[in-house]
Amino acid sequence: MFAQVRRPTAALLIILATLLALVLGSLPASANPRLLVDIDTGEVLYAEEAGQPWHPASLTKMMTAYVTFAAINAGRISLDDTIKVSRNAWNQAPSKSGLAVGSAITVRDALYVLIVKSANDIAVALGEKISGSEKEFVSEMNKMAQAMGLTATHFVDPSGLSAGAQVTSARDLAMLGLYILRDYPQYSDIFSTERVRLGKASHESNNGLLEHFQGTTGMKTGYICASGLNIVATVKRDGRNLMVVVLGGSSARERNEMAAELVLKGLAGSVGGTGKSVVQLQNIAAEPFNMRPQICGKQAKQFIAEREAAFPMGLKGQPSYLTDKIDGAEYTATDLGVLVDFPVPRPRPQWAPAAVALVD
Repeated sequence: MFAQVRRPTAALLIILATLLALVLGSLPASANPRLLVDIDTGEVLYAEEAGQPWHPASLTKMMTAYVTFAAINAGRISLDDTIKVSRNAWNQAPSKSGLAVGSAITVRDALYVLIVKSANDIAVALGEKISGSEKEFVSEMNKMAQAMGLTATHFVDPSGLSAGAQVTSARDLAMLGLYILRDYPQYSDIFSTERVRLGKASHESNNGLLEHFQGTTGMKTGYICASGLNIVATVKRDGRNLMVVVLGGSSARERNEMAAELVLKGLAGSVGGTGKSVVQLQNIAAEPFNMRPQICGKQAKQFIAEREAAFPMGLKGQPSYLTDKIDGAEYTATDLGVLVDFPVPRPRPQWAPAAVALVD
């Protein structure tokens, strides 16, 4: 006869479930979307979690810039027009331009400050100038995203400060980058600029590849607690033209080193050839990943230590992919001060998004 096995009591089950939840809750998130695309062909060379919804943070400003380029192209504004820092724009959280309420700057200068400094006040000021209000500008951003086929993407502000419903994916960000390069190559210098001067301040890009990875040509970084550290970067080297997207870095070091590593693997041929275009990648129906507990919460110290152990490139005493010394491009913007009789925004004409779908 087998010995009788006693069933666990309800209280014991509750204790076991609680312990299991604590253990699982202490484990760091593994999500870290990465994507490598051949710019010239649109072919995906490597993809990992590329369709996972993610908070874009300041990568949002790539769409802010695209809609601004489209408005210039449509004759709604010009590069020499001025924009004003409204109270609403000035009230945005940092990073900001440092301009005072009512100060003016040209659209051309604003675009450099937007991308290089990642200034949230300038993102709002551009939106107010182009569309009459921040809300209307965000509506245009979403219409453009829809026209581009960015099926995981939705915006609620032009800066990227919001989490919540502000969402995209590595796949959509790569497509947005390709649209910028294809439709408005005349603005490529903005994305490759490493430093912008405004008044007495010198603002440097957070894209460390621009200073330390030969062949880097742009584009943009972004960070909020919920997103971790994100980057879209473009590199032209050895006759190849590549775009890399890395989302959810635990530090700027990790994000930049991961981006450089993936590019080098693409150049060496150790990754390459999925046979799919970026358009063919599928976004998944899921909630956007939230990294706040791991980046800014109680789990941060343990999480970052585990990520450093798993990927030590660039740490003190460790090898690095970012060893080049490049004198990055610099641009000087001008604070025009508070202008008298500042022109009101022009009436916004009816217009359709100019984006023509990338070829599948």
